[in-house]
Amino acid sequence: MTAKKLSENEAEEILNILKARIEKDRFNLKNLDWLKIEKKLVASPEKLWSLYQMEKTGGEPDIIKNEKELIFCDCSKESPSGRRSFCYDHEALLARKENKPEDSAVNAAEEMGIELLNEEQYRELQMLDTFDEKTSSWIKTPDEIRKLGGAFFCDRRYNFVFLYHNGAQSYYAARGFRGMIKL
Repeated sequence: MTAKKLSENEAEEILNILKARIEKDRFNLKNLDWLKIEKKLVASPEKLWSLYQMEKTGGEPDIIKNEKELIFCDCSKESPSGRRSFCYDHEALLARKENKPEDSAVNAAEEMGIELLNEEQYRELQMLDTFDEKTSSWIKTPDEIRKLGGAFFCDRRYNFVFLYHNGAQSYYAARGFRGMIKL
């Protein structure tokens, strides 16, 4: 397991990236105070590490909600490029006999310290901007579907957000996953 601690340079790098992104206030949250946010991030080095992992894999994390908690989410226009071609979960990965993907969405999210979006969260994200117009993203799948071998993913086509199903063992170059972290 990777030590979930950033070097001084890595911490400075991600803080600078987040500051620039948050100060743009892409989602018009208005009440964001960078100094307060930075203080929370510095006080939570494991979450800062997770945000760095999100950034490093192409997620472009940004704040999408500022209520009781700050909610950071992957806000790249397409499913994060460094997290594609994964099957859904570890069970699906183990079940593949040939052509196994590098990892699964659930494993990678856990290792990164982030949560997979569920359908409601994915749809809320899509209300802020348009995402996944050329790619798709695995989402948290209800246990009753997963027990039957399936898994859910979503995308946006024709200006509409679609929910689909696939075998959990499947993986595609254009399918990744989006995650979130609460601070």
